[in-house]
Amino acid sequence: MTGQETARGPKHKQDLTRRKVVAAGAGAVVAAGVGGTFAAGAFAGEETAAAEAKSAAKGKATGTSGEACYKLTSETTEGPYYIDADKLRRDVTEDQEGIPLTLRLKVIDSGSCKPLANAAVDIWHCNALGVYSGYEAMGSGGGGGGGGGGTPPSGTPTGSPSGPPPGGGGGGHEEPTDDERYLRGTWRTDKKGEVEFRTVFPGWYQGRCVHIHTKVHVNGTWTDAGYEGGTTCHTGQLFFDEESVLASAEVEPYSTNTTARTTLDEDTIYPGNGTEGGLLKLKYKKNAIARGVVATLTMGVDPAG
Repeated sequence: MTGQETARGPKHKQDLTRRKVVAAGAGAVVAAGVGGTFAAGAFAGEETAAAEAKSAAKGKATGTSGEACYKLTSETTEGPYYIDADKLRRDVTEDQEGIPLTLRLKVIDSGSCKPLANAAVDIWHCNALGVYSGYEAMGSGGGGGGGGGGTPPSGTPTGSPSGPPPGGGGGGHEEPTDDERYLRGTWRTDKKGEVEFRTVFPGWYQGRCVHIHTKVHVNGTWTDAGYEGGTTCHTGQLFFDEESVLASAEVEPYSTNTTARTTLDEDTIYPGNGTEGGLLKLKYKKNAIARGVVATLTMGVDPAG
């Protein structure tokens, strides 16, 4: 286990006495992958894939919704790289290169099984080379070394390790090192409890499998400036199956990331309980993952505490 994230669980509920999400400008909200390799058209063909995924998810939900809605989605550690007051937007890509990812989440009350409307959902994750915005100085997930590229270490380690582990904080919060905010955003759930984000398939960094962080906030107020107040009813992580990660590793720029990768089974944070633990349902064209991925998951939360 690395220092950047530990299995120390967060408080199940956190009072947000002063929380404000700053709304992004109209241009930022609609800029689908501006700049970089996946500029306009990054999600080409996505509309068809999204419709198919939604239809498939609906069909599967018919037989399993009764079981799923009585299970709380597993709580996991927040990690050191959360930044409050992120941008209010659905497209968080900015200029980051990578495989286009449509992330479609549904939030339900685990007790009543009813959709949770007007909840604020945060997501944040590293880029294809394992770097988090706001913490670029820490390199690949706090491990240092310029974002996962370069030559892997060789030889036999000598002596005993000393000082704090890479990333520091033992899972505690780290103060941001820069003003970048790519691959971070907040959006509200609709009347069906659904929210959709456009981003890129995350990469990996030392000591962790591929994942996306998420939080769900309720009882806050939506204003012209964003979202204020409320409480956090869920802090978790979303995970990717090994087959999809191996496929992504064949695509640039993921293929240039030489950081040793932790598999889903080796990860110390993933609870190992499938969709209840945050394992995403993925849809993409076999042998053509570079064209894009649609990821879906229903999250059961307890809004009342």
